[in-house]
Amino acid sequence: MRLRSFFRTIQARLIMIYVLLILIAMQLIGVYFVSAMKNSLTSNFTKDLQERAELLSVLAAQNLGGAAASTTASGDESLDNLRVLVNNLFNINGAEIQVLDPGGKVLTTSKPSHADYVGRKNTQTVVSRALQGISDNEEYIIDDDNIRKKVVAKPVLSDGKIVGAIYIAASMSDLYSTMERINGIFISGILLALGLTAVLGVILAHTITSPIKELTRRATAVAEGKFDQQMPVLGNDEIGQLSKAFNYMTSRLRDALAQNEEEKEKLASILTNMSDGVIATDETGKVILMNRRASALLEAGGEELGRSVTELLGLPEEDQADLARGSLPPRLLMRGTPEGGESIIRATFTPLHRREVGMIGAIVMLQDVTEQEKLEASRREFVANVSHELRTPLTTIKSYTEALEDGAMQEPELGSRFIGVIQNETERMIRLVTDLLHLSRLDSKEAPLRKQRTDLMEMLEDVADRFSFQMQQKGIQSVISVGEGVGAAWMDRDQIDQVLDNLISNAMKYTPDGGWITIEARKGTEDYLEVSVEDTGTGIPKKDLERIFERFYRVDKARSRNMGGTGLGLSIAREIVKAHGGTIFLQSELGQGTKVTFTLPLLEEGGEEA
Repeated sequence: MRLRSFFRTIQARLIMIYVLLILIAMQLIGVYFVSAMKNSLTSNFTKDLQERAELLSVLAAQNLGGAAASTTASGDESLDNLRVLVNNLFNINGAEIQVLDPGGKVLTTSKPSHADYVGRKNTQTVVSRALQGISDNEEYIIDDDNIRKKVVAKPVLSDGKIVGAIYIAASMSDLYSTMERINGIFISGILLALGLTAVLGVILAHTITSPIKELTRRATAVAEGKFDQQMPVLGNDEIGQLSKAFNYMTSRLRDALAQNEEEKEKLASILTNMSDGVIATDETGKVILMNRRASALLEAGGEELGRSVTELLGLPEEDQADLARGSLPPRLLMRGTPEGGESIIRATFTPLHRREVGMIGAIVMLQDVTEQEKLEASRREFVANVSHELRTPLTTIKSYTEALEDGAMQEPELGSRFIGVIQNETERMIRLVTDLLHLSRLDSKEAPLRKQRTDLMEMLEDVADRFSFQMQQKGIQSVISVGEGVGAAWMDRDQIDQVLDNLISNAMKYTPDGGWITIEARKGTEDYLEVSVEDTGTGIPKKDLERIFERFYRVDKARSRNMGGTGLGLSIAREIVKAHGGTIFLQSELGQGTKVTFTLPLLEEGGEEA
């Protein structure tokens, strides 16, 4: 396995490429060299045989031509001369030389082992061609000993006549031995060259693959998050340029990661501290992220990741399809609170899209709109109440004005009564508008407090004096009580007077003749002054106690309106007390009376007790 993996490396491929290139080049050179050498040696060998055969044919022509015309003694002498020529002068190592007569019979041979060939006819083709006068006769043969030989035959001419032939058969064993030695030397050179090439290939491949291996190691480290990796730049070649590009890439990745981490921390901080809840879902509607505010709004237990967002928000199943299409409109969710109340949460769904992919999820924004909805409901109720309060006197004025136009002015008693009604309704509208303006200034903090040191006994007595005439008419007794240690307090006298006027006015309206109204000031807890107005009137039902300080709220609407009330007195009193830093509350039992108490700080703004 390790060997197989090695051959798959660039280093092994480079070495094999170098070795194969050298091997192919040496093979091509070797084939050409060996072929050329073989052709050269064979050509020289054949040429030497041809020259020897030509020279021997000339010398043999003298003996063969003379022997044919001479006596028997002369013929024997000529044969002896031929034997001398063949055996001594033209003896060739590993070759057989035969001298043939015109009939093709062997006259003499240089090979003693073939002495029995003398007198026999040589029937080879080259001999036949030579006796026919063809001088260029040669061929390759393999003898009985399986030896490759070169055969050359030349005609012997004397006075233009063919008097015989020269036959030479030379062994080529030495030539092929020489070729084998040359091949062995060449193969040894190829092996030596391949070995050197392999060594040089390893060295050269190492110089190329070593930087690549180092770059791979450092790239793996970068992939694991180690962005401090730097490649040494050893030159300006391709490897050097690759190292520069790697170093530039790591620095850019490091900067991009740092920026991404910074943005991620910012986003996490924003999501954690957002006043709105954020829920992220995947393309299937499963929750993949939820910030702390969303968990608080939904009172989540910490196991919401992976749940369906429609299930988490309590939406119907059919909304899941709209969410998957990204067309789910905002929803108002009604949730119960631990205190037993009810909160209103607005859920807004925003689809997330990716180019060439489509919708990949959604972002759900959760906003607690309980107070907004309450304020909106209060605003609508306030507008309706104002419209109703204004419409009633305006309708009355319009009706009596039309009656006066129709002739009521002609009757002095009736006209005077109608004009009185119009004046009363006009004054009622003026009081209503005045109270609304006052309440508006308190809401917008445009009514600054002018605090001063105020004697409480004197203030309470002044209030009682202002209502003494009305109390005498109804036979109502008033009691003023100031506790020990309470002499003076810091307050806006005019505004507190208005609070007391409203409270005493309400007490007189709902206290029957002969009743009691008690005005008391005492020191409360934590440096607070408590002022209360208590009556023995009709009281307030428990169902109305929670809403008694709301604007335009009346327990007995018809009776209150007939008494000239605007329904804003207690609301104005609450805002004035809140502006002083105090609180106001009401205690009442139906049929037993009502007690309204408000608190004021005893310390002035500089911290000194009044």
